[in-house]
This record gives sequence, structure tokens and C-alpha cells, in this order.
Amino acid sequence: MKLYWSEVALTKRVLVISQHFYPEIGSAGNRIKNIYKLLKDENYDVNVLTTEPTYPNKKIYHDEQFWDDESIDEENDVTRIGVKNRKYSRSIINRLMYYLEIAFKMMLFILTDRKKYDVIFVTSPPIFIAVVGLLAKYRYRRPLILDIRDLWPESLKGVGVFNYPVVISVFSRLEKILYVKADHIIVNSEGFIRFMTEKYAIPLNKIHFMPNAANRNEISMIESGSDVFKVMYAGNIGLAQDVTVLMDLAKELNGYNIELTVMGYGFKKKEFVRFAKEHKLTNVRFLKPTTRQECLHIISEHHIGIVTLNGKQVFETVLPGKIVDYMTCGIPIVASVSGYAKDVIVSHEAGIVSETNTADEMLRHILYLYQHPSKRGEMSRNSLNYVKKHFFWEKNIEVLIRLIENKSSEPLHVEQTESVDKVEVL
Repeated sequence: MKLYWSEVALTKRVLVISQHFYPEIGSAGNRIKNIYKLLKDENYDVNVLTTEPTYPNKKIYHDEQFWDDESIDEENDVTRIGVKNRKYSRSIINRLMYYLEIAFKMMLFILTDRKKYDVIFVTSPPIFIAVVGLLAKYRYRRPLILDIRDLWPESLKGVGVFNYPVVISVFSRLEKILYVKADHIIVNSEGFIRFMTEKYAIPLNKIHFMPNAANRNEISMIESGSDVFKVMYAGNIGLAQDVTVLMDLAKELNGYNIELTVMGYGFKKKEFVRFAKEHKLTNVRFLKPTTRQECLHIISEHHIGIVTLNGKQVFETVLPGKIVDYMTCGIPIVASVSGYAKDVIVSHEAGIVSETNTADEMLRHILYLYQHPSKRGEMSRNSLNYVKKHFFWEKNIEVLIRLIENKSSEPLHVEQTESVDKVEVL
């Protein structure tokens, strides 16, 4: 269905700058792919500046199954920057060099590009890509819309691998400059709003909420026909996720003949695989990353979705993409999270959240849902209803289109006490 402002959007050209894009798996690539496609559907001329697909590794994209969307106009709409370092490294210094190489090459492209644009849209992290967007704002003399998917450098401190106060201070100042210089800021988590308004005094009417979401054709509720009770973990197994809780939970589930499917990638995956082999966990099945469509289908065949995050304060502001995916597939969630993610799950009765963040408590919640199929069905319905109301890309893209068309200076409805408590998309 076309939006009511399609007619005025015919000649608008949008430059989208993102390190992650189709066919990369993960919430970042999927987010930008949806933004590209929906803007194209509304007759915008969209150009994407991105990289060759490398996340979580370049090899998987040799498989043609990932290049499955013929609506992406690679030849005319997408410019890909080649990167010598094609692997994500465990070393934070190597990763920073990787990010800097990408940013430098993108800057060179922008300085030599002769095209004209009406709006610049840039997504971060990494923060260096946001800096590329700031350069583009002044190079093309056009408004900058800054899309924030994660707080950076706060998340660096949260994973505990980069705690140099001087460097963090420099990055924090850079972060503030980006927030101040951007014409509009879009966040994918309501939890980021308070951080921006309280720490950096960013005006509330400058911040706009556009969460990760699902397409209408992705919504499903498939009852698992398996005689074996199955739980699922999908997504990154990295420093932000609590792999220790995951491993302990896998071991506990083995004693109850409950199958755990892990479709994951990331720094900690090998550790998890070794643990499963050492403890002879025959109930754990590891799957390779696959396309989003296939991933959602596999999730739908399970009874419960698992989410874990480490207990650092910065992660109280995020909403992991897997939560939206589980809700899209209509499976109840058992989680070890806090803050905003916990509020979404608990307040909408989409699952159960552990209070102690231990495998023992998560196991109790899984066994409870195992023994109460009617409760699982109730949570499934709650999840699907919430997705239909709040997590539809076809609806949420209106937030960005309003900004491109400069049609809304205050797109947020706010219930405010002493600080921001609740923000909703109009």
C-alpha cells in the first residue's frame, strides 16, 4: 500500500551510508535492506554506499542462496567499498583498523562523487561510519539523518574489551558532536532516548523512534509438529551475550531430553561448540547461518526462543533483534535480560524473564512452559498482536519518510514524569 505522500517523493534522491547491507545476515543488514526497499517502493531514488558483505565472514556469501532478492538494483543503486581486511577480528585494535579502513575509503568516494542528493541517511555503529555521514552532510550540503542502532562507545565498555579512559573520552566527545550536528536522530530502541537527552542534552523533538521490525509476509505462527520439545537460540554469540549462561542451560536441558537448536555466529561460538563436545551434549544442534526467510521458518518450528545478555548497564537500553524475530514467529521467549528488553517481554506477556540471570532459573521457566501448552499459546498470540501493532516495517517507515519530506517536527508522543518514561511511534 502506497503512503499518502508518494507523489511529492518522486524526485527525492537519498544517499544511504551503511557498513552493513544486503545480503549480510543480522539485524543491521536486514534493517538497511528494508529501508532501501520501502523507500524505493515510495518512488525515492535511493543510492547505497556500503561494503562487500563480510559479516560474520565473507566466505558464506559465496553461496548464491544469500543473493536471493532480485529487487535490489546492485548495478545502479549500490556502491560497494572493497576492504583488504575481510575478517572480523577478536583483537579490538584490529577491528578498529578495519572500521577505519572502511571509513577512509567511503570518505574518498564522497569527496570525488559528483552526484547530488536531497537527504543523507547514515547508520551507526560503528561510529566512524557516522563520521562519514557528517562529511557527506557538508560535502553535499544536505540534511543529515543519523540512525543509531547501538550506543557507541558505551557498548565497548559494556563488553569489557576496551576500557582506556582517554580514548573512550575522545569517542564520547565525537559521539556528542554527531548527535548535535545531525538534523534528525533515529533510534531503534526507546532505551536510547533517555541516554541522549540526559547525558548530552539532545532535544527530545530531535529524536525519532523507528524500531527494527518485520514485513507483513514474515508473520507466522506454526505449531511445531515435533514430538520432541525444542528451544531455539538464533543470532550472535559474542561478547555482549552471556555465553556461560547459554552453555550451562544447554547442559541442564540435556537431562530433560529437550532439544536446543543454535543458529549462531560470533566470537564465542567456537567456545560453545567445544563445550557441547566435551560434555557430550547430544541434545544440542548447531546450524550454519542462513537466509532470513529460512531462519524465520526454522524459528517457527520451535516451542521457545532464548535470549541472553550480560548484565552491564549499557545493555539495559537495547532491544535485541532476535526478540523481534521470535515474536514475529509467534514463539514464547525465555530471557536473561534487563531494562528495555525485559519491559517489552514482560509488559506484553510475550515470555518470561529470569530475575537472577542464571541457567537454573531459565530452565525452570522453560519447564513451566513445557508443561503448560495453553500458556505458550497465549504468549504466542500476545507476541503476534504486539508485532502487528508496533513492529511492521510498512508502518514504521513512515517515521523516516516524514523526516525526508520535513513533514513532522515532533513525531513522538511522550508521557513524561521527571524523565522520559514512554515514547510511541505516531
